[in-house]
Amino acid sequence: MQTTNVVHPAAHRAMLKDGVHIELSPRRVRTYFGGKLIADSDHVLLVYETKRPPAYWFPITDVRMEYLDRKDRSDGSADAIRWRLAVNDRVVENAARAYAIRAGDRAPLEDHLTFHWDQMDAWFEEDEEVFVHPRDPYTRVDTVHSSRHVRVEIGGVGLAETHRPVLLFETGLPTRCYIPKQDVRMDLLEPTSSVSRCPYKGVAHYWSGPVGDRMVQDIAWSYPAPIPECPKIENLISFYNERVDLHVNGVLQDRPITPFS
Repeated sequence: MQTTNVVHPAAHRAMLKDGVHIELSPRRVRTYFGGKLIADSDHVLLVYETKRPPAYWFPITDVRMEYLDRKDRSDGSADAIRWRLAVNDRVVENAARAYAIRAGDRAPLEDHLTFHWDQMDAWFEEDEEVFVHPRDPYTRVDTVHSSRHVRVEIGGVGLAETHRPVLLFETGLPTRCYIPKQDVRMDLLEPTSSVSRCPYKGVAHYWSGPVGDRMVQDIAWSYPAPIPECPKIENLISFYNERVDLHVNGVLQDRPITPFS
């Protein structure tokens, strides 16, 4: 099964800004590897750095350092400190990092380190698992019932038509139309093995759709069991605005330019 973790566009604010922004998170954060709790803290720092998604930095006192071995800076970097993580027979060479020089904007990172998100087995904010990256407190996801007339076509073939969409408004993304399966030509869609994870919605599964005599991969998705904050989209179908012809109240919408284009 293919797993696709896409950096959420809400992180672009941090990626595009110049410098470092650091704030104390009010959330308890834990991360696990190899069946062991590696870090557990209610004093984590939420850190935004240029060209990086947001990250949690743990006080070293809240990290199980017996599982970490500091590595020599063989890559020639005088700025980075890296650690190898080993639990029984599982080893990750570059699981954690910190800065050797912590001055200026980085001064609050003294005696802190961060883990590469994808190298760890699981992350939790309080008692809920979180995927891809920390939830950005400045991102909103709102779902609203609507009576707009929504029609989805691709290559002149109608894939869906409804007067009862759920509109999902998410910071940094185009408005998504979630459509009841009864209003979707499910007979024209083929399920794929693709899976993606979103820290704000949960785990999505995908379908491909027809264009002429071929199928276009992963143009539609659904959240069979969204996180509790997004119950309205459960089992509804949404299509990439970037890749289909989306008509709203009879008006063909422009295809937005996003990382999903």
